[in-house]
Amino acid sequence: MRNASTRIPVRGTLIPCALALTLCAVVPTARGQTDHAFFESKVRPILVNRCGECHGEKKQKAGLQLTTRAGALKGGEHGPVLVPGDAARSRMIQVVRRDGELKMPPGDESKLSGAEIEVLAKWVTQGAPWPEDARSVADATKHWAFQPVRKVEPPQVNDTSWPHGPIDRFILAKLEEKRLTPARDADKRVLLRRLTYDLTGLPPSPEDVEAFQRDDSPAAIERVVDRLLASRQFGERWGRHWLDVARYADSNGSDENFTYYDAWRFRNYVIEAFHKDKPFDQFVREQIAGDLLPAAGQEQRDEQITGTGFLVVGPKIIGGGDKEQSRMDAVDEQIDTVGKAFLGLTLGCARCHDHKFDPIPTTDYYALAGIFDSTQTVHGQLLHRKDLSGWNLRPLGPDGDKLYSEWKA
Repeated sequence: MRNASTRIPVRGTLIPCALALTLCAVVPTARGQTDHAFFESKVRPILVNRCGECHGEKKQKAGLQLTTRAGALKGGEHGPVLVPGDAARSRMIQVVRRDGELKMPPGDESKLSGAEIEVLAKWVTQGAPWPEDARSVADATKHWAFQPVRKVEPPQVNDTSWPHGPIDRFILAKLEEKRLTPARDADKRVLLRRLTYDLTGLPPSPEDVEAFQRDDSPAAIERVVDRLLASRQFGERWGRHWLDVARYADSNGSDENFTYYDAWRFRNYVIEAFHKDKPFDQFVREQIAGDLLPAAGQEQRDEQITGTGFLVVGPKIIGGGDKEQSRMDAVDEQIDTVGKAFLGLTLGCARCHDHKFDPIPTTDYYALAGIFDSTQTVHGQLLHRKDLSGWNLRPLGPDGDKLYSEWKA
């Protein structure tokens, strides 16, 4: 996928610029990201909403402050309230379970639910992971990721013969700093194998290897790369990475786990976007608002509507009687996914409080919620059952708009 017709050369392989930046921003490290997400989505709201009035930044009853891990480990007049890894010995868990004389929060009407207690106990058992970088929203804007892009000159290097371009100078500078030397350039057979696996996920054919070894022209590598980028296998190989980011699945994977019978259309849309080298800005717009974009013809209209499958796939709760709750949970899931996929930010935390790590206040969250709330995603009934919500399907083809209007009526 191109962004201002730019690609990044990396010593013998090419990856799409926009895709490289996107994947770097959103592919998580499994355990750390899981702990962070669990704390922000489950634990912190309890600490803020159920404990913050007495043990927050403004007020610390019994000398206990529960706004940082250090504060919880230090404790108050009665000592530490956390024993990381041992929920049974942690005073915090004892008092919320009301095992002894001290019962928190005070009063029967304010006691924590069983589910809330289990969340806290699970968190402590995991070692009480607690992101320490608790910045205010104003401080968060000072993070490097939110600064304007500035021009950076490639560093000077001792071995000026090795770099093939400015990116190589950054790599070589770090190697020289550690008194390391680069490995020798791969031979043509190894280089072709690396290129083909990187771009298509498949090995080169014997005929491809033989043809590449015979080609001694300066443009030999460029021709191979162009051929691989033009192959459908490139779209399938790299499109699957975006499908992971877009939480693609063939069912809603939640309470009832019903099949998304048309999810394959979105999968093919993504593969074709990579295969046809669709501009990244267009790729973004079509997935968020493809149904609202003008179209030059029927084929483009259908393609743009299919792109909005990005908002529909993923875990959607369709069971239960509280339709308003289900609708807002779908909005929350869409906001959270848009933040992670397109911005590399977690926006879901701001549903309950100003984000502690990114400059996202609650007002911004609900401004976005108002936009997504006007989109009918979870809608109507499924299988004619009042307890199941369905999905808003848009017919494709020349009669699509007419059929959709009739369905809405």
